[in-house]
Amino acid sequence: MSDVIVPRIGIHTSTAGGIDQAAVRALELGANCFQVFSASPRMWRAAPPQADAIARLMTLRRDHDLKPLVVHDNYLINLASADPVIRRKSIAAYRGEIERALAVGADYLVAHPGSYRGQSLEAGIEACAGGVREAAAGLKSRTLTLLIENTAGSGAAIGSRFEELAEIRRLLQRAGVGFRVGFCIDTCHAWAAGYDIVSEKGLEAVVCEIARILGLDHIPVIHANDSKGAFGSRLDRHANIGEGTIGRQGFRRILRHPALRDKAFILETPVDQEGDDRRNLRLLKRLASAPPRANKSL
Repeated sequence: MSDVIVPRIGIHTSTAGGIDQAAVRALELGANCFQVFSASPRMWRAAPPQADAIARLMTLRRDHDLKPLVVHDNYLINLASADPVIRRKSIAAYRGEIERALAVGADYLVAHPGSYRGQSLEAGIEACAGGVREAAAGLKSRTLTLLIENTAGSGAAIGSRFEELAEIRRLLQRAGVGFRVGFCIDTCHAWAAGYDIVSEKGLEAVVCEIARILGLDHIPVIHANDSKGAFGSRLDRHANIGEGTIGRQGFRRILRHPALRDKAFILETPVDQEGDDRRNLRLLKRLASAPPRANKSL
């Protein structure tokens, strides 16, 4: 009997036509987990998903073992902002994200830490944690976990170093926020930030660093994205799997690392040509099940 454990492999899908349609699309593509925006990612105001669509979503997930469901917050939110107007809007928008994630039965809500522009990094980290605390005030759940995503480190973005993510979680734990808090690791962001997740020795060192600083049990989701930027470039540009600087063999090592096999791998790759989403999913599955010394044709 083989001891290979194929991880949960999914993709970010569109909610056009209703949030239940995101589950339909995930299943049609061959995913067993998926990520969505619960509302437009480029608008401050958002309406909750329709109750009948939520009911259909839950039925689809139950009938097809479609888990986890990950919600990603919108692109406008900057919980670390020094601008009082942006900060106020971000806290309100993030609270809406939490409420909608709870309403649709999501397992995880992913958020970027934000930008500390106009203040020190330390102040930005404290502002981010404070923003999460304010947004979550009076809310709690044992089923929804808030995840903080690592970043590529361009400009004044917080979260390119694992220590920064750990500090945000420490502050939230100290504040007693009503949710479990963990992390989402993005492969493109980690590589662009200078973490060698491609070579065998490099990946082992990074996994050990993650275990020491963040705790592997606190990382349920990995965003599987190849990188258009070079190692350490701080360029946040996703590429299709095998078409970037991480490459197929890099993903084979990541997917098959013993400490990462139980994670949910979710694609956020571009669709440059029709069918790219399906091809990326199929390739991740092949790489996950390939033998340790995979053929270069994979």
